[in-house]
Amino acid sequence: MTTVYLARHGESDWNVEQRWQGHADRPLTERGRGQAQTLAKRLADVVLDAVYASDLRRAWETAEAVAAPRGLEVVRLRELREVDVGSWSGFTRDECAERFPAAFARWQDGGSGWEDGESYEAMGQRIVDAIRRIAAEHPDGAILVVSHGGPIRAVHAHALGIDIATHRRTGPVEPNARLTAVSVEDGRVARVE
Repeated sequence: MTTVYLARHGESDWNVEQRWQGHADRPLTERGRGQAQTLAKRLADVVLDAVYASDLRRAWETAEAVAAPRGLEVVRLRELREVDVGSWSGFTRDECAERFPAAFARWQDGGSGWEDGESYEAMGQRIVDAIRRIAAEHPDGAILVVSHGGPIRAVHAHALGIDIATHRRTGPVEPNARLTAVSVEDGRVARVE
């Protein structure tokens, strides 16, 4: 069994402004760098075999805070990115509601919003496949994956046996730098409390 610690990146500048980020490569704020250091302290006594992160700056910078003191390299993977929100990138929720009212209403109901970009289902399959592959490379180990709110929510939904839309309607947004864990055994992903 592999334990996969999941952490959302620290606060970015667009988190502060409540803007959709998706694949936009936004930097951490000073607070976000502090959250990354707090995450590193929280994991200080946990033996990690490897540290993986999305290839977006806000994620790999957060991962570096954990990896560097251990002498580990952060493995950056595109598959760990946030859902691609297409034309919504850079807009706030209010701006999307004004510019794309029907699509925004669909999104609020748990469905797809943006007409371009990536569906939650495609992102969910991408991230779960990546978690399984990474876990297979570290059998009976422990690893850290620093990703984004959407992908972590998708992993949790998969582990709980529910679809992403249901999890989006019932579960809160993943806070910045929050740490959770799943176990992976024989390709099966299960939530660890």
